[in-house]
Amino acid sequence: MTDLVAVLSVGKGTWGHVGRLIADGTWDNIFLITNEFGREKFTAEKQVTMMVVDSRGPMEDLINSIQEHLKGKLGKEVAINLISGDGKEHMALLAALNRMGVTFTLAALTKEGLKTL
Repeated sequence: MTDLVAVLSVGKGTWGHVGRLIADGTWDNIFLITNEFGREKFTAEKQVTMMVVDSRGPMEDLINSIQEHLKGKLGKEVAINLISGDGKEHMALLAALNRMGVTFTLAALTKEGLKTL
């Protein structure tokens, strides 16, 4: 099965997309990269691991923080979702996964349902 790593941050309506992605998918583990507000306010139908990061800090710190949170926790199949958040958070996640040697697919909700892109 597959682990999901998603950014849960800014963007109008993106929390609903991430929530449905979590609910509709069959995931081994779910990791959400978020801020303190997201940790406090977001609720999901399944168990999730929240990684609270400070995206206002230096890029290298953000990359390192994501790596530390994910190190040793991901399985062989990883799907990511970048519908929520900003470019800095997306770049940090991609850089962290790249440095860890993790290959991934992209997961998104479409009119046809959950799809890997």
